[in-house]
Amino acid sequence: MGIYSYEEAFGAADKTTRAMRQAIADWFAAYYGCDDTQDRDACQRIAYTVVNKIVRTVFGEYQSTTQQQSYAPLLENLDGVARQALELSLVGGSCFLKPVPEKDGFSVGLIPRSNVLIFGRDASGAVNDLGTVERSTLGRYYYTLLERRTVDKNGYLTVENKLLRSLNGQNPGTPVPLTEHPAYRELPKSYRFARPVGSVGLVELRTPMLNCVDGSSDSVSVYAPAMGLIRSIDENEAQLRQEFIRGQSRVIASRDLLKTDPQGNLQLQDHLFVGLDEDPEQVGITVFSPQLRHQSYLERKQEYLRNVESVIGLKRGMLSDANAQDRTATEISASAGDYNLTVIDFQRTWQQAVQQMLSLCRCLGALYRMDFAGEVPCVSIDWGNGVLYDEDRVWADYLNMVDKGLMKPEIALGWRFNMPVQTPEQLQAIRQRFMP
Repeated sequence: MGIYSYEEAFGAADKTTRAMRQAIADWFAAYYGCDDTQDRDACQRIAYTVVNKIVRTVFGEYQSTTQQQSYAPLLENLDGVARQALELSLVGGSCFLKPVPEKDGFSVGLIPRSNVLIFGRDASGAVNDLGTVERSTLGRYYYTLLERRTVDKNGYLTVENKLLRSLNGQNPGTPVPLTEHPAYRELPKSYRFARPVGSVGLVELRTPMLNCVDGSSDSVSVYAPAMGLIRSIDENEAQLRQEFIRGQSRVIASRDLLKTDPQGNLQLQDHLFVGLDEDPEQVGITVFSPQLRHQSYLERKQEYLRNVESVIGLKRGMLSDANAQDRTATEISASAGDYNLTVIDFQRTWQQAVQQMLSLCRCLGALYRMDFAGEVPCVSIDWGNGVLYDEDRVWADYLNMVDKGLMKPEIALGWRFNMPVQTPEQLQAIRQRFMP
């Protein structure tokens, strides 16, 4: 018996509202879609440009370190997927990081929001019941692996796996044994962890904005507030394209040329032609070609782009022409500040996700009997310099405070070289290394 929806396959209802489901589909379509229509031209790729600009800025000078060597390989794996993870979260509102146990530790898999069904949340909004979808092909069949993760009130995690097979890939298909696909032969149909995990075993990387679609606990795309503007820009581009293609020529014809044939087909497009019966004796076509009016379209496009920057919080000029409008020094500073606050917000969300991932892998490592010695380390992340943060200036301020006796030199050195300074032992380690 065939299964025609993922909710039917999981046997549970997705709590995501219809408005959010449509919005998620629209966000991914805006990012990946580049198909043009008569009324829309996506050549600007605004969604892609916004995400690309933010990701490159966030990780422009990114460096992470940890003093616990047993966690270093995991941190390296996280660094390897950092940019892609942030991209997926900016597009879909969130991205789930999945620790995958391997021989020497954990690798990190990424699950986009479009491949996740939310079946339940706790009182704080954290996901406690979800399903993930993984698609693949083998031979002439399409396979779909469904994984459901449920955590009870005591923190015990249960994972259930189900494999479906389809001939056309248009629907999940029919259930088949997990052993039919070589990649899933070792997976159990159901497994309950022996110790509390406290979560669904995934780390959700979320955008820090409030939900502007339906007000629910779901997070939203970084360009969700600008979707209307993005559509207007695409429509504006289509108008401008047509303006150049036909030179905005208007064809003046006798009205009988605009009649339909017996099959109902239009002889001429009515939005390109204006029918006149000015002279009944004159039958034919006269072409009138005025000067191109592209300047008004370009000015409108610049206004759209500036509005996108304002809505999202990007620096003025990242999408629009920075010199298109004179601004005061106060306006320039405010624009840079808004942009950097946006970037700092995303840097903080990634840093929190890294720390959560280390804690989760330490818990899972104990269950898998892996060597993650000691407490979960505090990861030191250096984001480099920015408009609101200048490392050299901060270092100069710290040195000045040390000279005046307002700060211990160990604390300043610990900040400079990303070393912990919370305990006397940590301060002693700094003295031994830098203060002989």
